[in-house]
Amino acid sequence: MEVSGDHKFAAPRAAVWAALLDPRALQASIPGCEKFEEVAPQSYDLVIKVGIAAIKGTYAGNVTVTDPVDGESYRLVVDGRGKPGSVQGAATLTLIDDAGGTLVKYLGDVKAQGAIARLGSRLLGGAAKLMIGQFMKAMEKQVEARS
Repeated sequence: MEVSGDHKFAAPRAAVWAALLDPRALQASIPGCEKFEEVAPQSYDLVIKVGIAAIKGTYAGNVTVTDPVDGESYRLVVDGRGKPGSVQGAATLTLIDDAGGTLVKYLGDVKAQGAIARLGSRLLGGAAKLMIGQFMKAMEKQVEARS
């Protein structure tokens, strides 16, 4: 399933870039994040609790930042597993100067297995959009706190 969208930050690109790569800001912004630990440069193990419709669970996984182009873009590779199933995905985030702020565009692909996959792409897509929206709103607060 493809996920895409954008989010406008009222901050310069350098500030948004720094926040999007700061482990403390990421941990504070990821919905349901219970653990976020660096295990290698730009690679983090995490534990999150999420609920999608009637399926709730705890997932353990890894997030790795790859292909960074300083201040412009990077790719996230995600792998997570829990009792309700597993999720694998990758997304590219691109930062663009936009009228005194920064536009962050994202484009990615998510694959789910197990009970989560049985929810169907429509419900799963809606849940993914909701979680991305929550992440971006929380990241706004992290960026503002740095300014």
